[in-house]
Amino acid sequence: MISPWDRWYTTSCCLCCHVRTGTIILGIWYMLINAVVLLILLTALNDPVQYHYHLTSSELGTDLDVMDDANMCIAAAISLLMILICGMATYGAYKQHAAWIIPFFCYQIFDFALNTLVAISVVVYPNTIQDYLQQLPGTFPYKEDLMSTNNMCLVLAVLLFVGCILAFKAYLIACVWNCYRYVSGRSTTEVLVYVTTNDTTVLLPPYEEAVAIPPKDPPPQYISA
Repeated sequence: MISPWDRWYTTSCCLCCHVRTGTIILGIWYMLINAVVLLILLTALNDPVQYHYHLTSSELGTDLDVMDDANMCIAAAISLLMILICGMATYGAYKQHAAWIIPFFCYQIFDFALNTLVAISVVVYPNTIQDYLQQLPGTFPYKEDLMSTNNMCLVLAVLLFVGCILAFKAYLIACVWNCYRYVSGRSTTEVLVYVTTNDTTVLLPPYEEAVAIPPKDPPPQYISA
């Protein structure tokens, strides 16, 4: 009987490329995104006046800042950690080291769980969409049109959007998992072949001892007439 894991196992992904190639492309793409985010955060930390990430209490109407230096440093550290994890996955898929892919796979599971919780919160608390729209700035495009839309239509639209994101993320998780299984399977096969070859060399006797060739009798002596 075929297990569900083996039934969904494949070595090809989108665009008919190998799962190793897909994992390498995905890791590089995530590294580029996080590198851009890290560059923006470091630039904003270096010159906060130009980028205006500090807002006064009069501008917000509250006593809290949107983003202070501590939060910016935490965001930069998270981006740096993500670059490291994605780099490990890219290196592991390229060099066929299965253990290096595990942190990136765990991050994908964590990200998928967070998006699932967002979808559940929208279903359980549908009024949160209207509250979120009210918190948007007045210059946000189509804000008034969105707030005048029926709440049920907004919930369905958000669920459809989040559902598409979850389906795409689940496909990417499957690609990375298939890459991990492929790499770990190749490593196990190479180890078994190596061990079998060594055992065969140790267990089998030498060829000359295994096949005993009886000595040939000397030819009869020639007698002249």
